[in-house]
This record gives sequence, structure tokens and C-alpha cells, in this order.
Amino acid sequence: MDAFFASVEQRDNEAYRGKPLAVGHSEARGVVAAASYEARAFGVYSAMPSLTAKKRCPELIFAPPRFEVYRSVSQQVMSIFLEYTDLVEPLSLDEAFLDVTINHKNMPSASLIAKEIQARIYEQTKLRASAGVSYNKFLAKIASDYNKPNGFFLVRPEDANGFIDSLKIEQFYGVGKVTAKKMHSYGIFSGADLKTKTESDLVRLFGKAGYSYYANSHGIDLRPVEPDRICKSVSAETTFDEDKDSLILLRVELYHIAKELIIRIKKEQFYGRTITLKVKYADFKIITRSKTITRRVADFSDLWEIARELIAQINLSQQSVRLLGLALSNA
Repeated sequence: MDAFFASVEQRDNEAYRGKPLAVGHSEARGVVAAASYEARAFGVYSAMPSLTAKKRCPELIFAPPRFEVYRSVSQQVMSIFLEYTDLVEPLSLDEAFLDVTINHKNMPSASLIAKEIQARIYEQTKLRASAGVSYNKFLAKIASDYNKPNGFFLVRPEDANGFIDSLKIEQFYGVGKVTAKKMHSYGIFSGADLKTKTESDLVRLFGKAGYSYYANSHGIDLRPVEPDRICKSVSAETTFDEDKDSLILLRVELYHIAKELIIRIKKEQFYGRTITLKVKYADFKIITRSKTITRRVADFSDLWEIARELIAQINLSQQSVRLLGLALSNA
């Protein structure tokens, strides 16, 4: 779905249409849960602190999230998917993989199915969706981000190598800012560059993720669409533009991460009992600290109380921190 939460709000409130809109709260410690395309034009994106978003776009409108409405619309969309195939793997409220190799309507073309689904979604919800079509998850996911909003992009098997070669390395799944910077240091800027590296090279440089980078660079992704995929954890993390060595600054960052995590917890309807803090130091060493409680974490106050306890255990005497993350598990 295109800018899902924000698009629902613009659909339901005429005053929001055509204007820069953020779903979230505008208070000092608020976080943007979703941004309309009008807001994105100003550089406003999800997970951004509300104050930063407001600085980038002074006329930004904030709409409080209505998760019950988003879940209801999501169920409408998923119901449409299931009319075509039982092999539907939801990734979130607004995104899913579909395997239509064999489909309920015996349609011979995945492209025709995708376009028909897009039309059905708009007919029933008055919302736009973008579709990516290919022969595996990796390529379909990347294709779905092309030509948004209301986009459609097809990657045929015979076109896959050229398409992958043309990708910026940042477009590969699992390549964030830090990994991209590290890849750049090894002369890897595109899919074509990645393809010049051997599997052993990539594993040596990037650990287990190297196996996926190598396979994806050659158009290989053997993961099946899993309709019964169970959510086992929900997480949120941030890699800093500059390493931080102040506990006070880290607590501020952690607060925003916790805010984002509680949004995802409610979005996924996943309520666990174990909270894990992840810390990556400047030398890329990773440590974790966890705490399990008897009740399920369902609100921000519980999450933040434990997160504060965990970060107080972190030793900053020797190294600064480049990444912080929080995860909830053990439902």
C-alpha cells in the first residue's frame, strides 16, 4: 500500500488531502509513524522525530494514529489477495508476498493478476497500492518500490541480471547506511560491483549476510512464500550518523526507538514478555541485554521503564556507540 496510514487519513478527512501530513504526535518526543507523499517531498519520513519533521516542513499537519481503522482496511486488502491465492505471506498491515504460480482464477499472467488486484483494492478501499512482479521475493520486493505511488514494475527472468547490475547497493535487502558505507570502502557501489565478489569474500567481509548478498547479486532467492509465517518478535533500531559516547544522548535516542517500537507492537498486535536492548559499538562489536517480565508488554510506560534499566547497564568507558536497538519477543 502507498503511504498507507497517511493515505487512509487523507481518504477519510478532506482537510488533509493534497497537504503534507504526518501520522503521529507533534509533541517534543513524538515520532512520525507515516508520512504522505506531500510530506515526503520535504524530506519527512516514518520514524523521524516529530520536531525534525516540523523543522523540515513548518506547515506539516499531524493526525493521531487510528490503528483499528488501519487494521480494518488491511483485512479488506488481505481478503482481496486471498481471492487469488492461498499463498499470501503478510509482512505488515500494508504489505504482503503472493505466490500466484497456481491461482484460484487460473489466470496465466502474474502481471495481469497484480494489475487486477490494484484495481480491486482501489474499487473497495479508494486507496492506491503498488505492485512488484518477479520470480522470487528479492526481486519482487525491490520492484514494488519502483514507480510509486500506484506503481507497477515487472522483472522478467531474462531481464534480472541487467536489472540487478543497475541497482545501487543501498537498494539491496539488508543493506543499511552502515553496511553501504562499508561496501563503498571495498569498491562496491552497485549490483554489478557486488557480483564481482566471490561468496567467500562476502562472507569474510560481512558474516552470514554475505551468503544472501552473493545469492541476491546473482538473482537467487529460494525462500518460499509462507502463508503461516508467525511473528516471533518485533524490533526497531537506529544507526547514528555519528557515534555517540554520552549516556544522556543515548537515552534520548532510545526513547525515540521505544516510541517507534510501541507503534510497531500495536501495528503487529504482538505482545511479548522479553525486551532486548542491542548495542553496536564503534568497532562493530555487538552486545545485548535482556529482561523478561511476567506480564506482556502492551504500553509505552512498561517498555520505556525496562529500556531505561537495560541501557543503564551499558559500559561507555571504552567505546562510543554506533547503533541502538530494542526488540520485544517471547509472546
